[in-house]
Order: sequence, then structure tokens, then C-alpha cells
Amino acid sequence: MATEKIELTKEGEAKLTKELRHLIDIDRPEVLDQLAAARAQGDLSENADYDAARNKQAEVEARIKEIENILANAKIIEEKKQTSKLVALGSTVEIKDLSDNTKATYTIVGTVEANPTKGLISNVSPLGKAIIGKKVGDVCVVRVAREYKVEILKLTTGK
Repeated sequence: MATEKIELTKEGEAKLTKELRHLIDIDRPEVLDQLAAARAQGDLSENADYDAARNKQAEVEARIKEIENILANAKIIEEKKQTSKLVALGSTVEIKDLSDNTKATYTIVGTVEANPTKGLISNVSPLGKAIIGKKVGDVCVVRVAREYKVEILKLTTGK
């Protein structure tokens, strides 16, 4: 089974690596301490603290495996130089929604890093697909159930 590469910005890779270190160095030992304390209470069959610690352990271990898998299959996005005039992964773009003239600023990232409420949109989202490869002044159609057009007002690439 071939594993698909997961696109990440360098910043996204650094955040995941930091989270992984925290899970391994801080959270995992804390959960083990909680398990030991719960075991010391005696009967495990009706021990809520033990059950809670086991559930937390499962969550921590699952997240560790998930991050390790992401990092093992990551393709780090080389952000374009400042001279690039086209929207690409790692670009920050100010757009205007032509249906209501509202403006918004987004950074194009890989799917793992996407968080629209924080202005991080995936390169495979409808908006991401519509604006990648475009330049300032272009009007793009965002293909969703109710299509709309956006104009690219400003583009900042790389760091």
C-alpha cells in the first residue's frame, strides 16, 4: 500500500515536531504516573481514575502515532522566493469576495495544517484550488455548490 505524501510548510513541520516532543516528554510520563496512582488504589474493576487514565493514555499514544506518520510521510513545501508573483503553497493572499465585497486574508498550507478560523486554508480546498497559480488582479471562480468569484488583491510569498 503506497502512502500518499502529506504537504507541510516548514512552520507546520516545526509545530508538529514540537507537539510530538511535548506528548513524548511531558504527556506520556504524566499519564503513566496517573496510571500508577490509580493502580495503587486497589480494585481496578470499578476505578474511575484508572479508566480515565487508560483513556488518556490511548489518546496520547494515538496522537503520537498520528504525528509520527504525518512526519514520516511529509513533503516539506519549499516556499517560493519573494519575487514570485503567483499564489503557491506558503503564500499569504488577500482576496475580495465579489459577491459581497468582503475582504479576507489567508495563508495557503497543506491539508494537515489547515485551520480556516485562523486564516489557514488547504491547497486542496475549493478556494485554495481556485487561487493557486494565479496572480494579483486575477478574478477566480470558487467551485462550490453555489459558485462565487474572488479577486486577488495582495500576495505575499515565502518568509
